[in-house]
Amino acid sequence: MIKKGIILAGGKGTRMSPLTKAVNKQLLPIYDKPLIFYPLSILMLSKIKDILIIVNKGQLEQYKKILPNGNNLGIKITYLEQSKPRGLPDAFVIGEKFIGKENVAMILGDNFFYGQNLSRLLLKNTKLSKGARVVLHKVVKPELFGIAKVNKQQKITQIKEKPKKFFSDLAITGLYFFDNKVVNYSKKLKPSKRGEVEIVDLLNFYKSQNQLSADLIGRGGAWLDTGSMDDFYKTSAFVSAIENRQGLKIACIEEIALNNRWINKKQIKQSIQFYGNCDYSKYLAKLV
Repeated sequence: MIKKGIILAGGKGTRMSPLTKAVNKQLLPIYDKPLIFYPLSILMLSKIKDILIIVNKGQLEQYKKILPNGNNLGIKITYLEQSKPRGLPDAFVIGEKFIGKENVAMILGDNFFYGQNLSRLLLKNTKLSKGARVVLHKVVKPELFGIAKVNKQQKITQIKEKPKKFFSDLAITGLYFFDNKVVNYSKKLKPSKRGEVEIVDLLNFYKSQNQLSADLIGRGGAWLDTGSMDDFYKTSAFVSAIENRQGLKIACIEEIALNNRWINKKQIKQSIQFYGNCDYSKYLAKLV
């Protein structure tokens, strides 16, 4: 059972400069809440309560203003700084002490997931005991993503990063589940030509041992990458359309915590006071 999760919220966000010169990308708004709420909500829906957020050096205090330590959500949030981008697997090296002897989930801080059956998928994958598992999503332009080929047993047989000739239309999303060996495997990786260790190399390490499997976000589910300003606007429009049509919030972390019975209504009222007079607080007020 996976009980620990990592949100990798580093990176320079250069495609969104000059905004990201002053504020970390994951603190910019996706409609009515900061982007970081969305990956955090995914880990919380997975019933993961022990969470490490890895941020850029010098940006720690920005995060603590909105997500201090997790007490208000009934969870534990730990922060570590990344001095410079070294690739996704570097998260497991930085978080070695946090991970300890446990298995771990990792989600990228700029990824957005949505779907009716999402909670079921997440809870199933937290039961991982051995190997690694990635979450895949069907895409129209595979050449823009890392893609994977899967056999009938849901084992991944081939992986390629942004292939010129693609062999699959299943993109590798930014949500991963690993056994405890991921720390040592990540330490053995050598930097690529761009000077970073690559997630594809880590996944290929598991694949070579026939220990890499996949799960698929099916029809009706959504995975969006917020790597550019256009992606930000499109994701915000998606959230706005869903929330205003249904009257329900996506990634309301207090609501998830309440539904998980990690907090009570008194703590919801405290969150309302913290956020002040805003639409998000008005939604929280409906929960009490």
